[in-house]
Amino acid sequence: MDQIVINVLNGLSSGLLLFMLSSGLTLIFSMMGVLNFAHASFYMLGAYVAYALVGIMNFWLALLLAPLLVGVLGAAFERLALRRVHKFGHVPELLITFGLTYVILELVQLIWGRSSLTFSPPPALQGSAFTIIQSSADGLRLMLGAAPAEVCRPADSAIQVVCSTFPATRAFMMLVALLMLLALWLLLTRTRIGLVIQAALTHPEMTEALGHNVPRVLMLVFGSGCALAALAGVIGGVTFVTEPSMAVLVGPIIFVVVVVGGMGSLSGAFVGSILIGLLQTLPLTVDGSLATVARSLGWMVTQDTPGYPVLKLTLAQVAPILPYLLLVLILIFRPKGLLGTRDD
Repeated sequence: MDQIVINVLNGLSSGLLLFMLSSGLTLIFSMMGVLNFAHASFYMLGAYVAYALVGIMNFWLALLLAPLLVGVLGAAFERLALRRVHKFGHVPELLITFGLTYVILELVQLIWGRSSLTFSPPPALQGSAFTIIQSSADGLRLMLGAAPAEVCRPADSAIQVVCSTFPATRAFMMLVALLMLLALWLLLTRTRIGLVIQAALTHPEMTEALGHNVPRVLMLVFGSGCALAALAGVIGGVTFVTEPSMAVLVGPIIFVVVVVGGMGSLSGAFVGSILIGLLQTLPLTVDGSLATVARSLGWMVTQDTPGYPVLKLTLAQVAPILPYLLLVLILIFRPKGLLGTRDD
């Protein structure tokens, strides 16, 4: 039971990291109609910039400054390059952002090398946030931090105790993602800036007629989306690994999240992120194969069943392809996504 709880928490934390990434991509698409292929590269760049800053300052300042620096780079790219091809349609926009991914990748490898870096979390985030203790005598209980050795290994050998820890970095990731969701909701619905952004989305001509610089608003939105990706990169870098392939690992799954949740929908990005995170993690807790699942549904599966070698695959083995299977089903039965409203 304790391992199931830990895997659910791991799924939620992975989903919230995906939300930190997809929220910026969703914000850019809902405002500009641009599907930024370089978004995962800004995620990687955030991790590497923070790693460089940690060498001259503490982690918490780097956590603030790295997203700002990457956001400025993103805004400059929109102003100097993306805006020039915007009038030519979506294909040039996709191509220029696709090309940017390789530019960022080559620059990162040129400066920091091709191997992974040791990007350690600060002392406050090292160790365990809490420990889930499952005891045959006391049942399931929670203890903040790491449980003492005498709790996990009681003197009475008749009492069986299993301790499962949850890393502090993942707990911090979940906290930041939830704060980001709250901040974005308040910004877009409760502030003057949010009203201008939404007005520029739905009525750009009227917004410009009222004296607002719509191109500047779009530039700031693009930079903000890149900054959100960089923030996710800093936290993802210290939680997992900082390496040049980190953009390739998360890039495809971000677009799965955006399509499943609904293009341009922030709430859809949140729902889709949590769903994909759990879909990637929960099958790891099930000790069974596709054939076992088929039998539980009432299907007669034997060794003579066509495709039986495929049905012998365990759920843990097929877990990585489940999000893409969900993507195909969403595109077939609900092309707008779960909470999407845009047609393009």
